[in-house]
Amino acid sequence: MQTSSVKWIGEQKFVAAGPSGHAIVVDSDRETNSAPGPMELVLMALGACTATDVVIVMKKKRQKLEMLEVICSGERAAEPPTVWTKLEILYRLRGELDEAAVKHAIELSEEKYCSVAAMLKKTAKISWRYEILRGGA
Repeated sequence: MQTSSVKWIGEQKFVAAGPSGHAIVVDSDRETNSAPGPMELVLMALGACTATDVVIVMKKKRQKLEMLEVICSGERAAEPPTVWTKLEILYRLRGELDEAAVKHAIELSEEKYCSVAAMLKKTAKISWRYEILRGGA
C-alpha cells in the first residue's frame, strides 16, 4: 500500500508528501492563492499522466518528438462535491511526426494507460484534440 501525508501549516495551507517522499505546498484558499489547490493538482496530474504516456508511445513508435505541451481545461459541478464534470485535453506537438502515430499514441493513453483519466471518467466527460505544430519556437 502506498502512503501520503498532509500536514497543516496554517490557514488553508498544507504540505503534502507523496509515497516517493517528494513534497509540495497546497493552498485550498483561492483568495490567497499561494500554491495550487487540490482540484488544480488533479487537473495537472491528468496532463502529466497522459503526457508521459504519449512521450513513451511516441518513442516506441520511433517518432522524433521535439516538443509536447498538454493543456487540460475543465468544468466542475455547481454543487458539492464540486467534482470535474467536463474535461478537455489539447495536445500540442512538434517534431518529425506521423499523424497516425500521434493519434494512436493519444488514443492508447486515453483508453488504456492513463490512470488519472480512468479515474476521472467516472465523473467527467473527457474529450481531446491535438495540433501538430510546424517550424521552430
